[in-house]
Amino acid sequence: MATRSTSDRFEHDAVVVGAGPNGLAAAALLAREGLDVHVIEACDTIGGGARTQELTLPGFHHDVCSAIHPTAVVSPFLRTLPLQERGLQFIFPPLCVAHPLDDGTAAVMARSFETTGASFDNPADASAYRALMEPLAREADALYRELLAPLNRPPHAPLLMARFGLSAMRSARSLAMTRFEGARARALLAGCAAHSFLSLDTPFTAAFALVLGVAGHAVGWPLPRGGSQALVDALAAYVQSKGGTIETGRRVRTLEELPRARAYLFDVPPRHLATICKEALPVWYRSQMEQFKHGPGCFKLDYALSGPIPWTATACRDAGTVHIGGTLEEICASEASMAAGEIAERPYVLVAQQSLFDPTRAPPGKHTGWAYCHVPPGSTVDMTERIERQIERFAPGFRGLVLARSAKNSRDLEAYNANYIGGDIAGGSTELSQLFFRPVWSLDPYSTPNEQLYLCSASTPPGAGVHGMCGFYAARSALRRVFGVRVDA
Repeated sequence: MATRSTSDRFEHDAVVVGAGPNGLAAAALLAREGLDVHVIEACDTIGGGARTQELTLPGFHHDVCSAIHPTAVVSPFLRTLPLQERGLQFIFPPLCVAHPLDDGTAAVMARSFETTGASFDNPADASAYRALMEPLAREADALYRELLAPLNRPPHAPLLMARFGLSAMRSARSLAMTRFEGARARALLAGCAAHSFLSLDTPFTAAFALVLGVAGHAVGWPLPRGGSQALVDALAAYVQSKGGTIETGRRVRTLEELPRARAYLFDVPPRHLATICKEALPVWYRSQMEQFKHGPGCFKLDYALSGPIPWTATACRDAGTVHIGGTLEEICASEASMAAGEIAERPYVLVAQQSLFDPTRAPPGKHTGWAYCHVPPGSTVDMTERIERQIERFAPGFRGLVLARSAKNSRDLEAYNANYIGGDIAGGSTELSQLFFRPVWSLDPYSTPNEQLYLCSASTPPGAGVHGMCGFYAARSALRRVFGVRVDA
């Protein structure tokens, strides 16, 4: 543990710019190690991609971006923090995911392999699915310790990672077609893989299905009681309990605006780092930051509803998350259109229905709805009609329940959160060139050529997700390089 080392020369040991989950996780580790940490957030409230706001009508509490948090539960770092003591309570719906089809049925992912397999239309698929997922789920702790780590060390569990890699390196379409015979199992895998924001013919898209599927069976797909804001509020409370301070409503445009500190950590995209720290970074490094590729955008809808979504498949009413898109082939077509820069007429839609399980989200008898689809970067096309047609396809009468809606296109999302360049909520493209090495090819992707400056956003490994590991590893790098403190992973 470091000792507080501020002097007349430095106002703080470390300053963190950005109070999203990764910025707060970085601050939490630094504060836990005894450093004087100050966090600066541009918006009036903390949270980044994990805010909860009344977007439609009074009393309806909507998750503005992230909503369901399996990676928070499996996070090796967040699990070490006493966040429950600071108000965080996870709710686990009976089903992690439901995936409805046009015949009125739904494939589901439950914690139980038996329940999951029973939802498939081909008995052989239940055994094939279990053989794929169960060996990995049995060793979930070790698996996520490997997957949520940078690639600057050999794996501690090489055989486990080899088993994962044999399936993960494939495209989602290929894995679904060769592993399963029936439409339901194929669709379930495709719906999970489509979280990648990539065409499902792309190598390694199967990895996203495995990562999310194993999490579902190992821990579930929970939602925080009261909204995603509860998670970042608990992180902030922990930082403050260790002496850290948080300042909101202050947008940082240049490094010179910041208090004097021994280390600076930025929860921002690479190109913003290059702009803020322009004079403190060499030209060649700034050029690499500016060339970092961002991924597709999103179109987001939030609903105030007079009742629960009337799904035809009753299983959907027990799921926190519903993947809408139909068959494997339909989802592949939707995501291929997006990857080609086109608008899908029948988009793959992610739906969350938090108020079914958390009564704090809406007034008595009322409900919230949360939905988004993928679109080309920077798209301003209004996807409301296309999304609602997809929901109505599997939940006839949905539109009649809508009391109010809030819509955000990709440009709106970027205006809400400057980190979402072009509506990219994942911190950068997850195509192969950036899946493993982001933002640059480096043994320490969090550090920069300037020993004082570090990047801790989702543009660093392991990437998107509310797990805080980008912040953890950036803070660990700063602790080692600046303060001479080593922290185990």
